[in-house]
Amino acid sequence: MVTKPLTKNIDMTRGPLAIAAYESADGYQSVQVIAGGMSPEAVLQLVRDSGLKGRGGAGFPTGLKWSFVPQGENSPAQKYLVVNADEMEPGTFKDRLLMEGDPHLLIEGMIIASYAIQASMAYLFLRGEYTASERALKKAIGEAYDKGLLGKNILGTGFNLDIVLHTSAGRYICGEETALLNALEGKRATPRAKPPFPQVSGLWGKPTIVNNVETICNLPGILTYGVDWYHGLTKGSDHGSKLFGVSGKVKTPGCWELPLGTPIRELLEDYAGGMRDGLQLKGFLPGGGSTDFMLPEHLDLHLDYAEIASVGSRLATGTMIILDNKTCPVGMVGNLMKFFAHESCGFCTPCRDGLPWVDEIFNEFESGRGNEKDLQILHEHVDYLGPGRTFCALAPGATAPLGSGLKYFAEDFQRHIDEKCCPYKH
Repeated sequence: MVTKPLTKNIDMTRGPLAIAAYESADGYQSVQVIAGGMSPEAVLQLVRDSGLKGRGGAGFPTGLKWSFVPQGENSPAQKYLVVNADEMEPGTFKDRLLMEGDPHLLIEGMIIASYAIQASMAYLFLRGEYTASERALKKAIGEAYDKGLLGKNILGTGFNLDIVLHTSAGRYICGEETALLNALEGKRATPRAKPPFPQVSGLWGKPTIVNNVETICNLPGILTYGVDWYHGLTKGSDHGSKLFGVSGKVKTPGCWELPLGTPIRELLEDYAGGMRDGLQLKGFLPGGGSTDFMLPEHLDLHLDYAEIASVGSRLATGTMIILDNKTCPVGMVGNLMKFFAHESCGFCTPCRDGLPWVDEIFNEFESGRGNEKDLQILHEHVDYLGPGRTFCALAPGATAPLGSGLKYFAEDFQRHIDEKCCPYKH
């Protein structure tokens, strides 16, 4: 039985499988299941039973999210699926692996999701810099049309689906689903007020589901092999496998498909090879740049949504950024603040004005001019920019490494003040 459904076809030295080879490896079997008479309601229930959670960062149950799309005679006939392939979270590169390595897996998943919510149009919102992904996806979409897996009356089911590949101009704010929808409509990429939520009024005012690439790529396995198989992939309380990445000063940085519930130590030491010679682990961000720091004492926890949350962080994208003992944590956090300040859409005051202020204070620390008042202002901004204080989650995401960095690495901040320079540059 398949134990690594997301990466079983991926061989980057060979390139992605053409459609015939993909089909011979159980590809598009889920579409055959649908063509055999499985109703949209049954597909939705199967996804709910699987326990699949969104892999884009929030970890919201996928089937529950789909269930909010209005159905029936009185619902809008036009519905949309939008796949978020913008992937601009610092330290995150898992979706790129899937799109470059197995684009047909994503297309098959998009067919399943579109059928479940009865969307006749699907958009793939792709990060503009992902040119290799764009080439692979264009080829795969063309092959799917040629085989009758996209277009009108797919496999005689009466279901119609077109997929449009949209390359983004690229802004981090497009990771927020309503800002993505505005960008797709040709508007400024700013978040929308909610409610109404996109499931009811999304793209051009019609019911819309926005899902992450990895989330969608889980669907073919669930329909092809079943819920019990999917539950059997895990080592913890969450279901399925997941792509986990590690970047930083480890011996073998990369991305691997592992069961949810895998110990963090196993990912770091067995797969990433441990720290480079002469370096020690000082801390890590478990799920990309907008998650709270964790410490070496947390290595025996498991890569599980609830377990990571229990120590005040988030599993999020599952892509770990390593901080070693010879890299300045103040510089690392400052680099993230510069990114978040640059990527603010400017829609709300705390984010538009607060993040550049935080960035400027970090510049003061790096130049040796930081003082106790600056440190106090940073602590204040953790509250000013926190959850519930801004229009969307960009600034609260920025406060995760900021607040936890101030907590865990207070001595390093103080040394910048006392020694009037970065102590790691001596």
